[in-house]
Amino acid sequence: MEQRGQSVELVTSLAGVTRERFLRDIYPRVRLCPHLPTPPVAAPDRRGAAGRSAGLLWPRALGGTWATRKPVVLKGIELGTCTTKWTVDYLSQAEGSKEVKIHVSTVPQMDFLSKNFIYRTLPFDVFVQRAAEVKHTEYFLSEDEKYYLRSLGEDPRKDIADIKKQFPILAEDIQIPEYFEKEQFFSSVFRISSAGLQLWTHYDVMDNFLIQITGKKRVVLYSPQDAPYLYLSGTKSEVLEVDNPDLEKYPLFVKAKRYECYLEAGDVLFIPALWFHNVISEEFGVGLNVFWKHLPSEYYDKNDTYGNKDPTAASRALQILDRALKTLEELPEEYRDFYARRMVLRIQEKAYRTDYE
Repeated sequence: MEQRGQSVELVTSLAGVTRERFLRDIYPRVRLCPHLPTPPVAAPDRRGAAGRSAGLLWPRALGGTWATRKPVVLKGIELGTCTTKWTVDYLSQAEGSKEVKIHVSTVPQMDFLSKNFIYRTLPFDVFVQRAAEVKHTEYFLSEDEKYYLRSLGEDPRKDIADIKKQFPILAEDIQIPEYFEKEQFFSSVFRISSAGLQLWTHYDVMDNFLIQITGKKRVVLYSPQDAPYLYLSGTKSEVLEVDNPDLEKYPLFVKAKRYECYLEAGDVLFIPALWFHNVISEEFGVGLNVFWKHLPSEYYDKNDTYGNKDPTAASRALQILDRALKTLEELPEEYRDFYARRMVLRIQEKAYRTDYE
């Protein structure tokens, strides 16, 4: 299957996956350091969790090999009453007129790099009604503008998003799948999108569940292995229109393998850390992202409240690389090119994985 020259694979969907099965058969094993011995896998405990080491989960091997870190759609998970209760009217009444900060755009494709949207504040009930509309009688920019809410902590510079704190009434309606340890929990990000809204392609540094509560979404994903073809700027890709990319500007993009899935109300998409994803809301919809730390806490930036800052060791390595590139500028062009290629070969030899599927 191909999309404009790209290889396309549909994301696997599985029904009725319990916590025990997720940890045993689906959740990928994490090996912290290639030169360290692999922690042993303990027998499952009474809750069905696989073996643990330093608070991490270590799933069992499948047929002698370890599970690959790939997205999967989980169907039939018990999520509580939210999938039937969360109508536009109920949402508006439940949380009332508390103010929320939202994104507003005149175009469906929101681009974080070009900032083709504005931030505005609205009462929550007014925002929900507007986001559910196709044409607006009251608006900021245009009658067909698009709206997007990404919930924030009380002080976004210090506090993480947590639906239990920012939307406590709605939080009572949802049962978050407890497929990780409580101490691993990082954030629960409440999201509401207008129909037709498309969010920029990006990666996160933590594993997460994208829980589709109402409405439908289409999600396009790319493996971390294909980062060289995604034209990165920080954690974001410059390629926003993944269905109709500008191949003159982004010719290598066709080399990236595309993974795709459709989410309906009640579906849960597992997105492994570092997997790029581009999300299109087919309908007005409500979702919840649940992020957890699958690595020890010390690997992450302690000042990161969004879950999208690179691990501290990765940030240091990138800073060192920038200094090395600055040093290469002292050389004539021919020598700079030669030693840059040597650096690339060294990185490939020492750091690239060779066991990707």
